[in-house]
Amino acid sequence: MTSRRPSPLGGRRPTKDDLAQVSTTDPHGVDDILPGPGDPSPLRMLIVGINPGLWTAAVNAPFARPGNRFWPSLHRAGLTDHQVDCAAGLTEEDEQQLLGRGIGLTNLVGRATVRADQLAREELHEGGRRLVERVREMRPRSVAIAGITAYRTAFRLPRAKLGLQDPAEVEDWPEDSLLWVVPQPSGLNAHANIDTLARDWREVWDSTR
Repeated sequence: MTSRRPSPLGGRRPTKDDLAQVSTTDPHGVDDILPGPGDPSPLRMLIVGINPGLWTAAVNAPFARPGNRFWPSLHRAGLTDHQVDCAAGLTEEDEQQLLGRGIGLTNLVGRATVRADQLAREELHEGGRRLVERVREMRPRSVAIAGITAYRTAFRLPRAKLGLQDPAEVEDWPEDSLLWVVPQPSGLNAHANIDTLARDWREVWDSTR
């Protein structure tokens, strides 16, 4: 397991003042959840967010903002044994549960913003190139990118649709890692709900068998 920093807020939820103080220039706004060198658990499923929001960066925990449907849908899909609540930070036990099952989390872009549409196209292009390099190194069985608009921009594929992708369309993508795009789980996405997101996570998970 890679070493992650504890929440800078010491186990409490962020206030408006805390959120206002989050850096929007730091390229490493939140730590990844990834196996470390020599970790015996293979990486079955790599989940890729777009970039951290301010709440996520404030507590150093992925998809931490209350109302985000990521953790409820992951649990409903049967990928965690309880619904993770990381609004005040991610516990070591929850991190170990994910890694023990072969689930890792990262982002296309590490810089925190209020909204994902505040990212520059160049940031997403660079994030896409960096993701390809990491996937080639880690070789997860399946990769799920959460956000079709960001995926289209990152890999210059304006006609891409949700679901299983053709890896040949992404330069240097390893053929042995399946590539999926799933809806963004933010509460602002009116085209998805917990049940539909759970179905998508389960489909990706089943492809890793």
